[in-house]
Amino acid sequence: MGYLRSAVCSVVCLAGTLSSCTAGAVNVSISCGAVGVELQLCKSGARAWARKTGNTVRVVSTPNSSTDRLALYQQLLSAGSDSIDVFQIDVIWPSILQNDFIDLKPYVTQSRLDAQFSELVKNDTVNGRLVALPWYIDAGLLYYRKDLLEKYRQPVPDTWKALTETARDIQDKERAAGHRNMWGYVWQGRAYEGLTCDALEWVASYGGGTIVNDAGRITIDNPRAVQALKRAAGWVGTITPTGVLNYAEEQSRGVFQSGHAVFMRNWPYAWPLVNGPRSPVKGKVGVTQLPRGGAHGKHVATLGGWQLAVSKYSKVKKQAVDLVRYLTSEREQKRRALKGGYNPTYRALYQDPDLLKASPVYAKLYHSFVNAIARPSRVTGRQYNRVSSDFWNAVHFTLAGQGSARDNLKSLAGRLDRLSRPGWRR
Repeated sequence: MGYLRSAVCSVVCLAGTLSSCTAGAVNVSISCGAVGVELQLCKSGARAWARKTGNTVRVVSTPNSSTDRLALYQQLLSAGSDSIDVFQIDVIWPSILQNDFIDLKPYVTQSRLDAQFSELVKNDTVNGRLVALPWYIDAGLLYYRKDLLEKYRQPVPDTWKALTETARDIQDKERAAGHRNMWGYVWQGRAYEGLTCDALEWVASYGGGTIVNDAGRITIDNPRAVQALKRAAGWVGTITPTGVLNYAEEQSRGVFQSGHAVFMRNWPYAWPLVNGPRSPVKGKVGVTQLPRGGAHGKHVATLGGWQLAVSKYSKVKKQAVDLVRYLTSEREQKRRALKGGYNPTYRALYQDPDLLKASPVYAKLYHSFVNAIARPSRVTGRQYNRVSSDFWNAVHFTLAGQGSARDNLKSLAGRLDRLSRPGWRR
């Protein structure tokens, strides 16, 4: 519990200024992530709400790893703690944490919900209760060094096979020219939820399914899934550093943004950062959809995103709800998109002239979000976290050379079958 106490105590008081709190005002606490400029944007948004309402806000910085963050949340909520009023939750957590959050449906209009991506609103609604409000949406993207592709007259790869060959070709030529630290492709290989996202994209892009289908049937033990993982395992130590087995989003971005990789898989948040004023690769980066698999392949991106929920243990629910409505409003989401590249959940903003002028990439993102593939959290319910951890561990073993893709996926299917026998929503 030592880590829990230190995390909750790591707060910033926000009112008229960051250094003072208004005496007598209601204090609302909110948890925020700290990937990229996320924490900074959360603080500035909370500061604006505090100035508007006269209340104060405590911002709690939480672990970057979604796995660690969920564990922290479960500790707090199982104890009935009121240390955090507003929780930033992953797109896969509404069914896991549903009993700890209030129903937000009475506090928002239907027109507001209708204006957003329907899959997100559907995802955040559990047993008829609106457990959370969408804050921003994500989907996996392929970043590439357009200057290097032009230099070596290579097209943007459309398949994983083409990416593998192009990455190796450019990597080898750059190393021969003196850039010894160049790698072909970086991604998220640590044993955590991020690897589930990456691996689901590989498997689904080869036509290998989504681990568990919508009917609850386990589908992961199949030849196309094996083919996808064999391809990914072949990257490690060839076009991808072996250290990728400990990479999360920021480690991947660090290598790519420093100019040491040709391709990178990451979320849209990385776009404004790799093009930031101090970025060594500013103006040299392109972005596109992730490659497809073989003859049965398709372009696939895992649906991601974060939501805001109000704890049922909060003693300031009214103000907490108001903060959530403010931070998830169309106006605030536009500000976050312009300042940090966090993608709005309101469909109309993808035609907003200001956003398109600031970043033409928004025109591409809309279709990626509409066609993104969801992780099987809805069908597996509260057991999703176990499903995902079993999946990412099987994938990680394969990437690390600890067993074959075929054997690891077969063992995984057996574990998931035993897990599912009492019923996914037990």
